[in-house]
Amino acid sequence: MIAPRSQLRLESNMYKNAKTWNPFKGCGFDCSYCFTSFRLQAKRQMHNCAECYEYRPHFHPERLRKISSSPIVFVCGNGDLAFATFDQREAIIAEITRHTRRHPQKTFYLQSKRPECFRPHLATLPPSAVLVTTLETNRDRGYEVVSTKAPLPSERYRQFLDLEYQRKIVTIEPVMDFDVDIFASWIINIAPELVYLGFNSKKKPKLLEPAPSKLAKFTAMVSTAGIDILGKTMRGLDMPGVVRPQAGEVGDAAEYPQPNEDQSYPVER
Repeated sequence: MIAPRSQLRLESNMYKNAKTWNPFKGCGFDCSYCFTSFRLQAKRQMHNCAECYEYRPHFHPERLRKISSSPIVFVCGNGDLAFATFDQREAIIAEITRHTRRHPQKTFYLQSKRPECFRPHLATLPPSAVLVTTLETNRDRGYEVVSTKAPLPSERYRQFLDLEYQRKIVTIEPVMDFDVDIFASWIINIAPELVYLGFNSKKKPKLLEPAPSKLAKFTAMVSTAGIDILGKTMRGLDMPGVVRPQAGEVGDAAEYPQPNEDQSYPVER
């Protein structure tokens, strides 16, 4: 059963309490804004796991039964599930399903910049699972400043749109310059239950960003279509339809909740 929008808004405001759960880690897309966040965090694992330290895609089956007690769990938030094998993703989904039977109030975010990787698993996803992808812009041209390995925005959009799954979220962060009508139509066509929106919180890489007036027109179009937008790093700007974070609620736009690699946070069995 899908939560009503009022509950989704509540969930979005609990972002500060979200935790990552990382039975799979690492990514091969080499996105430039990840170097100062995920890759830097990975260097803390020098004495624990060489593959974590190098941010190479790899599986940690021993973490499968160590799901955080947080109300929102970012599944493999410190990696991309596109690089996991079919069997690894199935093992993760099976554990989510098992866990949901005992904790039906939990929400699990599964994110990838190659969302078609979820297609073989749509029939096995429990209702608590939300599929997520990042769309920073609608423009393919110039995307090499972010990555030459990740699917281009237009391809990512087509993949996400074609997934026949009701629960979706789009993260527009860090937001890059876009074409208002095209980009708004993308988001409206996807019909996500929530959009995260934020500027680049880092000094590097230097990204071409939309003017505030353009962003305001975009958020007005999306919110008028009934789609909730949660602002993250908004630099003090008020945008139509955007719920701005309260102090201390939401972290940097290019980062997800910090993982506890020793799994010392409370876990639910």
